[in-house]
Amino acid sequence: MKKNNGNQRKKSELSFTEGSVFQALIRFALPVLGALILQAAYGAVDLLVVGQFGDAASISAVGTGSTLMSMITFIITSLAMGVTVVIGQYIGEGKPKDAGDTIGTAILLFAGVGIVLTVILELLAGNIVGLLQVPAESFDKTVQYIRICSGGILIIIAYNVISSIMRGIGNANLPFLFVGIACAANIAGDLAFVGIFHMDVAGAALATVLAQLISVLVSLMVLQKQSLPISFSLAQCRLHPVKLRRILQVGVPIALQETMVQLSFLVINSIVNNMGLMPSAGYGVAQKIVSFIMLIPSAIMQSVSAFVAQNEGAGKPERAIRGFFTAIATGCSLGVVIFLAGFFGGAELSSLFTSDPQVIAQSAAYLKGFSAECILTCILFSSIGYLNGRGKSIPVMIQGISSAFCIRIPVSVLMSRLPNTNLTLVGLATPITTVYGILFFAVCFARMSRQRRVFS
Repeated sequence: MKKNNGNQRKKSELSFTEGSVFQALIRFALPVLGALILQAAYGAVDLLVVGQFGDAASISAVGTGSTLMSMITFIITSLAMGVTVVIGQYIGEGKPKDAGDTIGTAILLFAGVGIVLTVILELLAGNIVGLLQVPAESFDKTVQYIRICSGGILIIIAYNVISSIMRGIGNANLPFLFVGIACAANIAGDLAFVGIFHMDVAGAALATVLAQLISVLVSLMVLQKQSLPISFSLAQCRLHPVKLRRILQVGVPIALQETMVQLSFLVINSIVNNMGLMPSAGYGVAQKIVSFIMLIPSAIMQSVSAFVAQNEGAGKPERAIRGFFTAIATGCSLGVVIFLAGFFGGAELSSLFTSDPQVIAQSAAYLKGFSAECILTCILFSSIGYLNGRGKSIPVMIQGISSAFCIRIPVSVLMSRLPNTNLTLVGLATPITTVYGILFFAVCFARMSRQRRVFS
């Protein structure tokens, strides 16, 4: 990996420590958002193609298997955020060798994680599918899908680690390119293996793994030709204790927090299922819409993390805070538009996924209660990004776990049991939870301001 020169740095990586705060954040956030959109579409391709060429059992198998693999990938991505933050801090401090040592440590760390996950999923795939209560008709196919995908989990991890490194450097364009290549390869693979060779579920899983492999190989070839602000060689591929500790200090709390949050939403799903068939179907449609809505604050969070990490490393805490407030203002401006679309146009949005009027009505009802989240979550995710960028992920973990199990689930249960309840009331549980999270972080910031007097 080549060291950078000044001119090349300006072309390929953003310097968050100088120039317009707004422009730096937008230039970084847009390709991050594009990558997230492609990843969301990527996850739907397998199901879409199998739905055209397979039977109901195949659809169920791919739906369940891809959901499980998506959750695992999400946790890995959260853990890899530790790599993004630590590299960003070293770049800001002007320490390219330390950044390279961090990469070497990350390679061994995630290789170990990948091997452990591969063994667990290969040996326990049947047990996991049993816990997921998969229908008997699709049981074997689901096990097959998970085992093929888990066989390529090292490839999936490699892609996410490479992307986290690039974002830490300040380059969000290359990860966008890499996921675009993977998405195109996955579509081609699905059409070939499932549509032409009729490999059914196995073909969809194989297409997923090969698409990621192609993306990783292309990314490695591209990086060989890049001049990066990092000094790295294969000799640095060993566990550097200080770097390992810093990665885990940031990444583990984030990963744990995200895991608990995802589990809480699975609980809410079961709560809604108990309300009846139509509420369950409506909630499912609404969640598809919500998954795309949440991509904007997710892109903002990743951008703030990288921005703050570099500026903290460069000794510019005031600029880091300006980035934080700029992200809130920008995100909330977009959030108002999305709020209006969800509150007043929920039926129109829902009709994109189903033609059943009852399901559309239930989905629109949920979106009406949820829609305030479109504004509030931009404040919450900007706060999470700021704290992650500073390497203070313990408060983020505490907030995530406490909000999930002390607020979101209890409020959802309460709303579902009210007389004449509906999905609008259940949808309100999410923005109520976010208000708690914002207040939690407000207390954290007040304590931090007394320590550094930067917010004054």
